Amino acid sequence: MRLPASGFEFATPERIVFGPGVVSQSGALAATLGSTALLVTGRDLQRAEPVRASFRRAGLNWVEFAVMQEPSVSDAQAGTRQAWAAKADCVVACGGGAVVDAGKAIAALATHPGDPYRFLEIIGQGLPLENAPLPLLALPTTAGTGAEATRNAVLTSPEHFLKVSLRSPRMVPRVALIDPELALGLPTHLTACTGLDALTQLLEPWVGSKANGMTDACCREGLPRMARSLAKAIADGQDLEARTDLAYGAFLSGLALAHSGLGAVHGLAGPIGGRFSAPHGAVCAALLGPVWRANVETLRQTDPNHPTLERYRQAARWLTGHPQASINDGHRWIEESVQGWQIPHLAHHGILASDFPELIRAAQAASSMKGNPIRLSDEVLSQVLAEAH
Repeated sequence: MRLPASGFEFATPERIVFGPGVVSQSGALAATLGSTALLVTGRDLQRAEPVRASFRRAGLNWVEFAVMQEPSVSDAQAGTRQAWAAKADCVVACGGGAVVDAGKAIAALATHPGDPYRFLEIIGQGLPLENAPLPLLALPTTAGTGAEATRNAVLTSPEHFLKVSLRSPRMVPRVALIDPELALGLPTHLTACTGLDALTQLLEPWVGSKANGMTDACCREGLPRMARSLAKAIADGQDLEARTDLAYGAFLSGLALAHSGLGAVHGLAGPIGGRFSAPHGAVCAALLGPVWRANVETLRQTDPNHPTLERYRQAARWLTGHPQASINDGHRWIEESVQGWQIPHLAHHGILASDFPELIRAAQAASSMKGNPIRLSDEVLSQVLAEAH
């Protein structure tokens, strides 16, 4: 295997609290960040009840803002207005990746009155944040995006048909509180889609062009955990040991993607998510096998001894649990898992073959494509979409 890049930067939450039951500490931890909190939740308000109970014990004041879907720029603005109205001096985000991203965006915009587009990538000016965001406590309730470890917030812009990022090193949550018990009982489909998203976020940095020693360490630890425990959590939503593996793996995936970037799966998933009402994790899962095949075939055509091929072989060993597994075995594990866990094809989300050229055009310009181990042509990307369709 090739050596990772020799230079890197690595930023993590200031404080990481991990383990079953640590949600009970959320009130005391939030109280160290401020006296009044904006609690950002998802559609299932009951999942945040342990946080509210901890807030009451700590004597914390709070108001709530619910995120009902993947957050848009206007959602972030609405949450910011609520934070201002409550004079919140910290933000607590309890939910899936969309909720944590919304919390990060609100915390950043709360200290930056005015037009948010000046800080947004692609559709805005992409200027750096001028002020420190409000301090943020992130509590993930799914093992998916690893947003509790990243320094950006993904927002949809329906009018631009795009997903874009608000990004700054200052946006890493002040505290990441990761309690696997918060994901107990998560529906089977959500467990599968979010888990495959996290697995993708470990695989793409591992084989990508921007790998470094620190992210390699995250992937070496995270990929085997995700692979050995995802099926267990899908089969038994109350399996705490499996949920703990997934929670840790997802956190490591956030660290990996934040410092090594991603690849063609996310390069395509971003434009798809901006144009269609398609859950991000399900889209990534549908694309994962076709992109694996396309990358391996293109690498072999370019150089049969390309060092990244050995990285794919190692990934296959982790996925299958077999020390002699081949690259094809890894691809087969992905394809059989996606089919067995009933991940829908892209056509399920209303995507047509006639949409492929525009999706490919947007994907080729996406930042995630820069981390792919090798450039994929428009023709190859069209084959990927057709295979996932």
